[in-house]
Amino acid sequence: MPPYAPSAKRDSSNLERSEIASGPVRTDWSAYSKAYDLLSKHNPEYQAILQDFEAFLGTIETPQVIYDIGGGTGNYTQIAARVCSGSQIRLLEPDAGMIVTAQSKLAAHRNIECATIALEDIDAPGTADLIICVHALYAMPAQEQRLRDLRRLLRPGGALYLVDLGRYMNVADWRSYLFSHLKKKHGLVGALRIFWHGREIAKQNKTILKAQQSGTYWTHSGSELASAVGAAGFTIVRQEAVYRGYSDLLVCEATL
Repeated sequence: MPPYAPSAKRDSSNLERSEIASGPVRTDWSAYSKAYDLLSKHNPEYQAILQDFEAFLGTIETPQVIYDIGGGTGNYTQIAARVCSGSQIRLLEPDAGMIVTAQSKLAAHRNIECATIALEDIDAPGTADLIICVHALYAMPAQEQRLRDLRRLLRPGGALYLVDLGRYMNVADWRSYLFSHLKKKHGLVGALRIFWHGREIAKQNKTILKAQQSGTYWTHSGSELASAVGAAGFTIVRQEAVYRGYSDLLVCEATL
């Protein structure tokens, strides 16, 4: 499905029948983590979001407490630790495999605490000055409630840097885009080598698409996400489509 396609709607009756038959579709995030950084390093769209986040940090007062919710392998935490060396940073990620990768990457930083925990289980109301939540919300249960959880964790006036995958993950489209980019930069053999080592990503991205199609993972338009964010108690400071139109980036402030 192209980036401009409408978001999928959940058919509860069909979904209930499919889940009873085979259980909900779930991504193996631990398997995903093993090749995640390899392809992320070579994905210009992913790198553009990292650069935007670093630039964003330069526009705000240094946060005392930062949470990276669903922080995965720790790429955004790593930037925050470098730019905000005096901040207390907590990377919170429910998948054990992702946490292992993150801990190895972030071992040199003494201002980071990693914990294997889901957002809904975090009990630290009003303590964060900044929350990072990148490509994680869509895979959580009950997103409207999870947005309220994010607001609960922030102090009034605190910032939320939110990026969420809203449109269907078109694996063929991404494969074509990345292969073309890699071939130009590394040649045919180099591109094939990178794709071979990152083949688990393609496998798990197909699972993400199936989960989106079944309604297990949330799909939304930019306006639908903005509406949910506003209802959860945030003021949107900046919003734009990113990741080739598949995702939405919102910089928000917790309503006073």
